[in-house]
Amino acid sequence: MIIPHQQVSADALRGLIEEFITREGTDYGWEETSLERKVQQVQAQIERGDVVIVFDPATETVSLLPERDAWEFGDD
Repeated sequence: MIIPHQQVSADALRGLIEEFITREGTDYGWEETSLERKVQQVQAQIERGDVVIVFDPATETVSLLPERDAWEFGDD
């Protein structure tokens, strides 16, 4: 189930973004990127619709996924 980001509080969204960033362990290239900058980048992707918030009722978990991958969860 895709959750519109506008329905999530700013604090909850920030927590989701930070958890996503630290969980992924993404390599950002030669230069170190601050957590704040990474948060801003993911926030912009969410606002553009490139990344969406997904709730999985089977596991009762919330994740961020690329929009193209989220539809496997359905939009119930």
